Amino acid sequence: MSDNDWLAHPFDDDKLKEECGIFGVVGVSSAANFTALGLHALQHRGQEAGGIVVHDPEQGFNSVRRFGYVRDNFTQQDVMDMLPGPIGIGHVRYSTSGSKGATAIRDVQPFFGEFAMGGAAIAHNGNITNADALRRELIERGSIFQSSSDSECIIHLMARSLQRNIPERMKDALRRVEGAFSVVAMTRSKLIGVRDPLGVRPLVLGRVTAESGDGWVLSSETCALDIIGAEFIREIEPGEMVVISEKEGVTSHRPFEARKSRFCIFEHVYFSRPDSILGGRSVYSTRENIGRELAKEAPVDADLVCPVPDSGTPAAIGFSLESGIPYAMGIIRNQYMGRTFIEPSESIRNMGVRLKLNVNRALVRGKRIILVDDSVVRGTTSRKIKEMILDAGAAEVHFRIASPPTAWPCFYGVDTPQREKLLAATMSEDEMREHLGVDSLRFISLDGLYRAVGEAGGRDGKSPQYCDACFSGEYPVEPADQIQKGFQLKAAE
Repeated sequence: MSDNDWLAHPFDDDKLKEECGIFGVVGVSSAANFTALGLHALQHRGQEAGGIVVHDPEQGFNSVRRFGYVRDNFTQQDVMDMLPGPIGIGHVRYSTSGSKGATAIRDVQPFFGEFAMGGAAIAHNGNITNADALRRELIERGSIFQSSSDSECIIHLMARSLQRNIPERMKDALRRVEGAFSVVAMTRSKLIGVRDPLGVRPLVLGRVTAESGDGWVLSSETCALDIIGAEFIREIEPGEMVVISEKEGVTSHRPFEARKSRFCIFEHVYFSRPDSILGGRSVYSTRENIGRELAKEAPVDADLVCPVPDSGTPAAIGFSLESGIPYAMGIIRNQYMGRTFIEPSESIRNMGVRLKLNVNRALVRGKRIILVDDSVVRGTTSRKIKEMILDAGAAEVHFRIASPPTAWPCFYGVDTPQREKLLAATMSEDEMREHLGVDSLRFISLDGLYRAVGEAGGRDGKSPQYCDACFSGEYPVEPADQIQKGFQLKAAE
């Protein structure tokens, strides 16, 4: 994206786009209300669209899918009245495959299928790396797709399974799937959760006790359990399927061959909410640790440490604590500007990032400023922020980035620019510093990031503990569809 393209989209914050959020609940009087609250807590994972499917013994399956925020679509009483029942699942979406725009409501999850043994709905977080090949095979065998989403392949694979119940059909289907997936699904009486064998994407189990009933919850993150007052029980393990019903409780299954976990390390850096828990660790504390590691690796003389809000805040606090340089809010975020705004005129387009962020002029004037951000993708926003800080009278601007250089696209459920549009894919660190026009630029090392997330010895180069392909170019699952389209993997060293 060029600078001119960016100015035409002043609300694009130049970040890797969140994947999706999934949520499910069984055993409560109004599953839709719980699901809407859970999706609201997961809104950071996808702001493009959302959907809820429920089942009621008298009315059967019902669904509502809408574009926009959860708060704008699932708070009206007339909408929620359309979604009765004690079991439901939901999904918030930022598309990583499929079409985008107002014509793509068909791509909004959850997806629903009617089978011989009854209906089932499914919501998926992640990306199927062999979806193109599966889709071609299924179409050749007579399947008729209703969407352009890779997730619909799972429904069609389930339909072709010869197993006698839906959980077994889902096992059959997911054994054919490659890539990354966390799935929540539902039948008339069962809630199902599955993680792929590497556990790339997150999924947690919770227990809710309320006046409306005692139920079980599945969610992408623990922050969605907090909003409904649910107790966190545990994470669904990599390669595990849980089947939950009111009568039988939780049963665990192992449909896949055991493999070493490769959880997405960028969940710790940016995707997950700072008040969530990942792998028994506070995301906030991990990000503060990242800032501390960054201060050790890349010290600089300066007057103030300032975050690029909001994702850079915990790391900036950690940098300040470790370095002893005072922390300050040098940039203020406009909390009331969502992704929809007035139709931008030319003059508003020229305001660019100032619609979202404003510099605290009295604070930064004459100061040497360390700006801490979570990542640099294209660099367009970083350049704009640097210009704002200098325009406000700062003496120096130093960028410190709480992740290694993002030099490779993600194919596991994150909307990433093509590789040639990633700044770190075409420039060295010094070239990036010059391109951004800052006094210094440093990224945390990959070993430093691993230490911050609890791996004291850093990264094991022969057997990495996380998926870090966006930094290292080492993909734990071969992106077959992308290779077919001409993507070049990293050359063996």
